[in-house]
Amino acid sequence: MKLLIINGPNLNLLGVREKSIYGTESFKSYYEQLKLDFPDLELTYYQSNVEGELINKLHELGFSYDGIIINAGAYTHTSVAIRDAIAGVKTPVVEVHISNTLTREDFRHKSIIGPVCKGCIMGFGLESYKLAIHSFLN
Repeated sequence: MKLLIINGPNLNLLGVREKSIYGTESFKSYYEQLKLDFPDLELTYYQSNVEGELINKLHELGFSYDGIIINAGAYTHTSVAIRDAIAGVKTPVVEVHISNTLTREDFRHKSIIGPVCKGCIMGFGLESYKLAIHSFLN
């Protein structure tokens, strides 16, 4: 099974930024652990702070992978273009968030991409990604 993990803006700063919300571990080290935890999966990781690059990656791999896990960061709440890209590919997508966005600022309560995703997992820290992987395995 081939799964793509996409992280959007500012998630390259995990382990450094707002540790009380996002924790102290970098995504790079967490990703290495995911690969060890799921040795039979082909995991691919991509991160960009640029909306168009995220869309290009969805277009590039959204027809050949078995699943996509996306944390679109702030684009979750603003990007009709990313929503349209998710809707336009055949690969199912699971939306993830490290924090529970419903307990944060009001503008984070609405996901534009959520309605075109298979599901949403939020609030479990980095383990949200592992839960998303399990959603494709079950």
